[in-house]
Amino acid sequence: MSASTLFDVPGLVRLASQVLAAHGVPEADALLTARSLVQADQRGIYSHGLLRLPLYAEALRLGGINAAPSMTWTRDTGSVAALDADAALGQVAMQAAVDHVLERGAAHGIAAVAVSNSSHYGAGAFWSDQLAAAGFLTVLTSTTGPVVAPHGGIEKVLGTNPLTLGAPSAGEWPLTADLATSSGAYGKVIAARNEGTQLPEGWAVDSEGRPTTDPVAAAEGSMIPFGGHKGSAVAVLLEAFAASLTDATYAFETVDIWSNPASRMNNGHLLIGLDTAAFGGREHTQTRVQTLQERVRGSGPGGRPVLAPGDPERLREQEHAATVSLPTSTADQLAELAARLGLDPIQPVPTSAATSSERTQR
Repeated sequence: MSASTLFDVPGLVRLASQVLAAHGVPEADALLTARSLVQADQRGIYSHGLLRLPLYAEALRLGGINAAPSMTWTRDTGSVAALDADAALGQVAMQAAVDHVLERGAAHGIAAVAVSNSSHYGAGAFWSDQLAAAGFLTVLTSTTGPVVAPHGGIEKVLGTNPLTLGAPSAGEWPLTADLATSSGAYGKVIAARNEGTQLPEGWAVDSEGRPTTDPVAAAEGSMIPFGGHKGSAVAVLLEAFAASLTDATYAFETVDIWSNPASRMNNGHLLIGLDTAAFGGREHTQTRVQTLQERVRGSGPGGRPVLAPGDPERLREQEHAATVSLPTSTADQLAELAARLGLDPIQPVPTSAATSSERTQR
């Protein structure tokens, strides 16, 4: 991250909630969404944090996102359900899906919810964490707007098609993998464009299919899947999983709100939860998962520690429990948004209040 500004976490949650409420979002939904965005920033996932708040606000203003949706369960057979989210904020749709999986999974041992007519739901671990806390294994994926070319192609056929896997642990936090199946999150392309920085090599091609590190050229061209043909295969299958069970649109059928905030994207999500109590028991699974976590952490050369999946984000969140640094471009956008809505801007925390780790990152 380049130049940044330090803010207190409660103030950011309050401002984000107020911005959403000013666009007609009910208080509880606004708070939920704000917490999702701010936690992403605390964990260093700036592509899914408050960078997106101005986009959400504009989509709410223009109708691409429905502030007060009438969500409908179009199918409910016990352990399997389908939810039409009525163009809701993705966080609102996902909380309904999580609550449903928790209830039905406890009754049946496994539950799945396919969501259609939704939008961006933020970082996937925000949802898998809730399920892990209740002893559930989680599989979660989603469609997005069209930004990724399949391996060997140059057309934007796929989305970033995130995959979140979560397993409860007897340790301090769950074992979690939360990743885009593109080489990087599209929000990081937007962040690089806003910051005037370059992308890592191997992330994107321009409109002619030539490798590029220029975020502007990447936005006009395509991102590419991680892992060559294998990653591309995973991305294609996740697209099918997220959209084919309902009337959700594939990425290549979608107009992204990044391009047109008035677009109702009709994103599809698929959430699957397995209640470990129905198998070997929650305590058994949590202990076994912790064993794997610790074995991974202890596998470094010369006794040097290795980070297990999910560790980097959790450690950063601990360091930023009270304050978090935002890219200056994001801070400026938040200030402009607050001024436009007549809200009190959040004041930066003096640099002297930053922790040593925060000052280093700044």
